[in-house]
Amino acid sequence: MDRRSFGSTLAKGVLGTTLLSALPLTACNTSKAKKKLGIALVGLGTYSRQELAPSLEQTKHCYLAGIVTGSPDKAEKWSKKYAIPKENIYNYDNFDTIAANDSIDIVYVVLPNAMHADFCIRAAKAGKHVICEKPMAVSVLECDAIIEACKNAQVKLGVGYRLHSEPYTKEVKRLVKESTYGQVQYVSADAAYLSTRNPKQWRLNKALSGGGALMNMGVYAIQSAIYGSGMNPIAVTAQEYSTRPEYFKDTDETITAQFQFPNGIVGNIMTSHNANVNRLYVSCKEGWFELNPANNYGPLSGRTSDGRKIKFPHERQQKLQMDDFSKHILYDAPNLAPGAMGKRDLIIIEAIYKSIQEGGQQIALNLGDMGLG
Repeated sequence: MDRRSFGSTLAKGVLGTTLLSALPLTACNTSKAKKKLGIALVGLGTYSRQELAPSLEQTKHCYLAGIVTGSPDKAEKWSKKYAIPKENIYNYDNFDTIAANDSIDIVYVVLPNAMHADFCIRAAKAGKHVICEKPMAVSVLECDAIIEACKNAQVKLGVGYRLHSEPYTKEVKRLVKESTYGQVQYVSADAAYLSTRNPKQWRLNKALSGGGALMNMGVYAIQSAIYGSGMNPIAVTAQEYSTRPEYFKDTDETITAQFQFPNGIVGNIMTSHNANVNRLYVSCKEGWFELNPANNYGPLSGRTSDGRKIKFPHERQQKLQMDDFSKHILYDAPNLAPGAMGKRDLIIIEAIYKSIQEGGQQIALNLGDMGLG
C-alpha cells in the first residue's frame, strides 16, 4: 500500500470503519475441523515476500491460502507463483467480504504499524483468527481495541513475535527459569540496524510507523530484556540520541533505556536505525550466557561462561511461529505471543517515550506478570 491509499484508508477512522455489523464467525466454526489452516497475508511487502510466503511453503499446520493487496500487478504475480485462486485474492476495499470465504482461517496483517488496528479489527469482525505483525499497534488504546474485537468475535489473536517459537530463545528462557547459572543480576539487550538506503521508507514516516527505531527493532530489545530476566520491569528511564538528524527527520534514531526489575535486577537496552548490533547478554550470580546474534532471522548463536556453545539446527523462524499459532487454534496448544504481550510492550514503549519527553525521568510500570510466557 502506498501513502495515498494509506491516507484514504486511515481517513475512514480506525475505530469507525471497523465497527461493522456482526458477521458469521466462519473461521471459529470450521478451523478445528481442518488439518491445515489457510492463511491470508494482508500486505505483500518485503517481509511477506521474502520471509512469510517462503515459510508457508514449509509449514505443517497452515498454508498460504489468500492475499490482500492494493497492487493488481502483485496480485497477478503472487497468484501465478503460489497458485492462489482468484476468489482468494482481495484488495483493501473489498477486504471485508473475506468473511464469506471458508478456505481462509487466519488473517496475517503485515501492513505499516498505523494500519494494524484497522485491519486486525476488520479481520476479527469477519470471523477470522488474527496474527498482527509487531508492534501490535501504535498505541495502547489501539491494542485494547484489537483485543476487544477478537474477544467479541471469539477468534484467536497472536502477535508476530517469531522468536518465541525458535529454539535459542526457548533455551534462554529455560536457563533463566531453572537458574542454571544462579539468579539473574544484569541483562543487556541491543537490537539495531543501519538504515541508509531509503529516507522515504514508511518506517521513517511517523504517520505510518508511529515512531522510529523503538517501534521497530526496539521491540526485540524490550522482549529480550524481559525473557532474559524472566520478569517484567517495574520502572524505566530513557534517553534519545541523533547523529543524523538530516536523515531521521521524523522518527527516533537511537534510544537507550534502563529497566528496573523486581529483586534488584538491572537491565539496559539499546535500539537504533543507525548501527548494526544484535545481542542479548545475561549475567547471573554464578556465570553468564549470551546470544549473538540474538534477534535476526538466523541462524542465531550463543555461548555460556562455562564454555558451552548454544547451537541448534536452523529452521525458518516464521515457519515455526505460524505453525505454533495454528496449533494453538487446532489443538489448544499455548499461545506463545498473545495480544496481552503485544499490549504490554506498547505500555513499555509509551513509558519510554514519556521518560524522554520528561528529560529522562523514571516512569513507573505496573505490569505484573502481563504477557509473560
